Amino acid sequence: MSTEDKKSRRARGDGGVRWDERRQRYIAEKTVGYDGRGKRIVKTGTGKSESAALRNLRDRIREYEVGLMPAAHRVTVAQVCEDWLKFERSDVGEKTKEGDSDKYRVHIKPHLGGRRLKDLRPDEVDKWLLKLSSDLSTSTLKQVRSVLRRSINRAVKRGLAERNVVDLCPAPKGRTGRPSKSLTLQQASDILEKTRTHHIHPYIAVSLLVGVRPEEVRALRWDRVHLDEATPYIEVWRSVRAGGDTKTKKSKRTLAVSGYVVAMLERARREQVEIRERAGDRWQENDLVFPSLVGTEQDAHNVRRMFRDALRLVPGIDPDEWVPYELRHSFVSILSERGMPVEEISRLMGHKGTAVTELVYRHELRPVIESGASVMDSVFPLSLEDAGEDVEDEEGNDDDAA
Repeated sequence: MSTEDKKSRRARGDGGVRWDERRQRYIAEKTVGYDGRGKRIVKTGTGKSESAALRNLRDRIREYEVGLMPAAHRVTVAQVCEDWLKFERSDVGEKTKEGDSDKYRVHIKPHLGGRRLKDLRPDEVDKWLLKLSSDLSTSTLKQVRSVLRRSINRAVKRGLAERNVVDLCPAPKGRTGRPSKSLTLQQASDILEKTRTHHIHPYIAVSLLVGVRPEEVRALRWDRVHLDEATPYIEVWRSVRAGGDTKTKKSKRTLAVSGYVVAMLERARREQVEIRERAGDRWQENDLVFPSLVGTEQDAHNVRRMFRDALRLVPGIDPDEWVPYELRHSFVSILSERGMPVEEISRLMGHKGTAVTELVYRHELRPVIESGASVMDSVFPLSLEDAGEDVEDEEGNDDDAA
């Protein structure tokens, strides 16, 4: 055998290579096993040269050995994201699904959509996240990353990828978002006083004086409002989330309401009778406490618009700087200023524990957290001068003893 023949001979197990005239490409083939009927399982690779065809064949064989689906090497990032949105998000609310779709359409598809999933590298994802961080807040950036990560996770489970490279790429810190804030006691009093003539006033009163979430107020029904009891209360058992469930199990709670809230809820009941009469046949009865003009659930955007419209009646308040959710923050702030322990505030808020309350509402909890010094002063009432005199006496006694 000549030296040239030895160089051209392929290693054992490489498979056969042939030229396909019609496709004008080399075709490499190899039998990798047999199916349940005893039929050969053949993998093929193509290329403009024999070596390229063999490299392609080795890639197909490795994919087969690790359990990837056939044609997994052709799947793109856009395909797995769209599959996830179609099949995995079918059971969530429309708003949530719409938000996920927007994040994919605006931030993922233009940058990574055409990339083959098998070729996606961690450094690409890092650069992509870093580029987005200049325009998006940290929370939004994490949500965008989550859409991509969960989409690829689904692809991995279905044998379309070996690993999820997004797991190797933490989200960087994004642009500073809009900080949440709370009303001062004076501002809260002014809002309750100046917005009395506005039709959204009962909604504001319930949000500010009971501390329920906006999605819980919008879903509140009259059969969960008990105003004729010795201690009036409302049952916060629903929200406008998918399925009508509250945010967590702890969020399902029964809360006593103040006399002011009772009066505002009675006002809302009377005004709803007039709204129902004006709507006539258009009215859709859903037993909601704060429905739209035709009885349906209020949209979050409409509530925010009406809330800001009411704030225009309050001097010194810029309506564009406030959203309904900050009435809940203000509820915490007022209770905290009055000395209520964080454990009790946490129960009223429907949080699983105090950790969530302290993390999300830490600015509103300053008075309670700082109360430790006052307690210690009452237990150990020594002044600094008294403590200094005691120390000197002790030192003097030690000297005498010496």
